[in-house]
Order: sequence, then C-alpha cells, then structure tokens
Amino acid sequence: MRFLPVNFHTIMVELSDLPETLALFDSLNAEPISGIEEIIPAARTVMICFHPLTISAEQLVAEIQRRDLQKSSHIQGKQIEIPVRYNGEDLEEVAEILGISVRDVIQQHTDNEYIVAFTGFAPGFAYMISEAISWNIPRRKMPRTRIPAGSVALAGEFSGIYPQASPGGWQLIGTTSERIWDLSRIEPALLQPGYRIRFRNVEHSTVTVSLPATPVLDSFVPVDNASILEIKSAGLQTLFQDLGRLGKSGLGISASGAMDKSALRSANRIVGNPSDQACLEITQGGFQAIARGQMVISVTGALCPIKIKTPQGKRLHISTYQPIDLNDGDEIILGIPHEGMRSYLAARGGFIVSEVLSSCSFDTLSNIGPAPLKAGDNLAIGGTSHCSAVSVLETLEFVMPNKDEIVVLDIFFGPRTDWFTQESVELLRNQIWQVTPQSNRIGLRLKGDCPLSRIKNEELPSEGTSFGAIQIPASGQPVLFLADHPVTGGYPVIASVADYHLDLAGQIPINAKIRFNPINQFHDIQGSEELQ
Repeated sequence: MRFLPVNFHTIMVELSDLPETLALFDSLNAEPISGIEEIIPAARTVMICFHPLTISAEQLVAEIQRRDLQKSSHIQGKQIEIPVRYNGEDLEEVAEILGISVRDVIQQHTDNEYIVAFTGFAPGFAYMISEAISWNIPRRKMPRTRIPAGSVALAGEFSGIYPQASPGGWQLIGTTSERIWDLSRIEPALLQPGYRIRFRNVEHSTVTVSLPATPVLDSFVPVDNASILEIKSAGLQTLFQDLGRLGKSGLGISASGAMDKSALRSANRIVGNPSDQACLEITQGGFQAIARGQMVISVTGALCPIKIKTPQGKRLHISTYQPIDLNDGDEIILGIPHEGMRSYLAARGGFIVSEVLSSCSFDTLSNIGPAPLKAGDNLAIGGTSHCSAVSVLETLEFVMPNKDEIVVLDIFFGPRTDWFTQESVELLRNQIWQVTPQSNRIGLRLKGDCPLSRIKNEELPSEGTSFGAIQIPASGQPVLFLADHPVTGGYPVIASVADYHLDLAGQIPINAKIRFNPINQFHDIQGSEELQ
C-alpha cells in the first residue's frame, strides 16, 4: 500500500489492484478505525476522510498497515438480483471484441457474481466487477449524447447501469426495469459499495423502463399565517443552500452546500437562527423580492448594493451584515456585487423548505434538492418563537475578492503531484491563472499561458475527489473542484486548496486571477513509528 496526502483531513490509499481495494474497504467497514468519517473506494484507491483531532494521518496509516488484506471477503455485502433483457445496441460488437458469441456474452454476464466496487459519475451509478471475468471492453470512440435510464452497459472491466438518462460512452448490452435511483425510497441508491449483484436474463419478457423523475417538492407552498417572501426575480441563479448533505458519497453524490459557509452562518446568526439553517444563495445579484407580512432578514457574503422600496415609494440603501426589518409590501433589490460572487439571504424563523437526503441544498451536478428559485415563487417563513437574539457583531471573514486583483489561495500538494513534471509543479505555483466564464458551482475552470504537462501519460483509474481538488485534464488547464464536484474523477489531482481558503474560493468572480501558494512538500505519508 502507498499512502498519499490529499489535504489536512484526507488521505489516499493506493493499492495494487481492485481486489485489494475492495478488501481494504471491507476491512475498514468490518473493523472501523476511530476518527474515520467517510470512505470513498474507487478502482485502485480508497480515499479516507478523518477527524484530525481524533487521529493523525500518521496514526491512521499505521493502523491501516496492520490490516491483512488476504483475509477479507465480501460476505457482508447485501445481495441483489437485477433482471436484464439483453437487447443492447452494442451487444454484437461486444461479442466481436471478446471473440465469443452473443449467447456466451449473456451467459457469462449472468453466471457470475458482481461486486459494487465504487460509485460515481451520477447519483446511484455503480461500478460493478466480477472476479471471475477478465473482460476489458473499450469505451465507444464517440460517446452517445443520450443513453436511456436503465441501460446495462460495459466499459473496461466494469458493468454499470445508467440510473437516469444521460450522455455516456459505455457499450450497451441490455436494459433493466429496476429503479436504480429513486428518491422516494429510504435508500435512494439501489446499488452501493460492497453490494453483491447477480444479473438474471429475462429474454422472453418485455422490459418497460419507467424510472421516476426527481420529485418536484412543495417547497414554496404558503403556510397559514406565515409571512411570505414573493420572488420577483431570481437573477442569474438563486438556490437554497445549507451546510450540505455529508456522508452520501456511497450514493454517488457530493456534499454540495453553501459555497461560502462562513457567510451562510453569519446570515443566520444576524437574524437569530441556528447557524446551519437553509439560506438563499444568490449568484451575482439581480435578486428582487417583496415581503408579504413583516419579517427580519439579513444579507451577507458578496458586497453588493441593497435597496429597499417601500409601498409609499420611499427608497432606502442598506448595508450587508446587519439585520433588515421588512414591512408588508417592502421590496428588496440586490444589485451586482462589486466584490465577491455570492450573497446569502436569511430570514428570521427560517424558510419552510423540504429536505432531500437530510439537506435543503440544491446540487447542480446531481439535480438533487429543492428546485432553483424562479419569479413567482412564494417562500414561506417559519415562526420565530425558537429564535435567539439577533447578532449585530457579524463581519466579513475575509476580504472579498474582485476581478481586478490577484487572489492567493494556499494549496496542499497531493495526491498525484508526482504525475507532473517539476516544471509544471513550479508553473502551478508561479503562474497566474484566470477564472473562465465556464466556471460554476461544480468547479472553477482556469486558464494559464502555459498548460501543465505530465510525466505519466497513462490513463488514471477513477479515484475519489474532494472539495478544493485541483484536477488537471488532458488540456493541461486546471479545474478547481467546488461544492458540487463529482465524487470520483479520472484525471490526476496535482494539489488541493487548503480548507481555510475554500470559502474564499467560492467567492472568486469570473475573470478574476488566482495565484496558488503551496504550504507543504509532496511526499508519501509514513506511519507513526510508535504505533507500528
């Protein structure tokens, strides 16, 4: 095993093959190590998030090194049978690639047991492998723009099932009527890491795929006697966000949550709410709403002009980071920020909004959570009997960035720094990177004069990714993963932004410039000697 740094509270364990990866994943689940908070298995790695006040990286490495991976088995995995009609468009091509008949492809696919190795790509998408089959199926040269939900497909050594319609390059061999992802279930993902899967041929049956769409929540239905915030304009993008849905990587979804969590907490404290209450995350202003009833709100985060228009026509200019008393009929207008990117609007008593998987956050990658706001939505506000006193001491946690200045972000080298030339490592540090308009909540797409080049040019098997990871695709231009990043990725991560600069990263506007400041030297993590 090789142990690689990711950030202050995450390490990557690199193993020799998938069976070893599954064995370590099984071992850590069967005999948990105190301090581990989340485990993300992938093709050849296990990414482990831990609490650094409970266990250090060196202590964690020493504990893992003691594990005997030869003893592990998958007996604890839940068994699931998947009915498949083998009618895929690529079935004959797969048979030709393998040099066997279509009937043999079907028989081998149904005769052997599969293990869910890891999840990623989309909510509920499981990478399944059979130890008894040594297939290596190339992806299609031209990916399809739309693959139907329920499609059973092959790529490399893996079998997979598309939970919902999406683009993809896997080879299609059949369809299933099973609901792979269903938010109406207690466990939305049918397939999770460690589960044992059998495929059953339903050759003479008609398979009708009817997977439920993401339910439309009654998030904005008025409540009797509640004050209402009536949305007149949602601007570029206004979403419900809280601190995110932690611990859901096994479902193939990231935590999501507010891009600037310090601003969200401040917005809530200003109006006397619990600091983790859901707020409105407003991107680049343009937000307008009318108070129907009396309410106290706050606006934090990006520094934007705030105007209040009363029903009598009076106009007031309000500052951020203070409680704002709105009377019935008052209209609040947020202009375009001159510093920062995202504003957070909280209402005393909190918005009445439905949770999805224990969070009110909307994940733009997975489309999970309360729907993005639009003009005409009416947001009900809860009672205030449980609220604390308002806070008048909240201030900005950091200087808000603007597009005319260079933002310095501290970075932590790893886990794949050694995949890049020394020149590229120096370029990452010394070059100025510009934030391109293609950036969003999933990640900041950056552009520099000199792309980064690699020493190792082979394909990287998919592995876990984290908020703040700086991934380098084939173009050599970095992508800085943000709150809605994918759980796994197939490009090497050269470094990650330090945790204490993630909120700052979430406020960097389009066309701003970034300089990265390394705070560590890259090297493998060694176990603590006193524990070995």
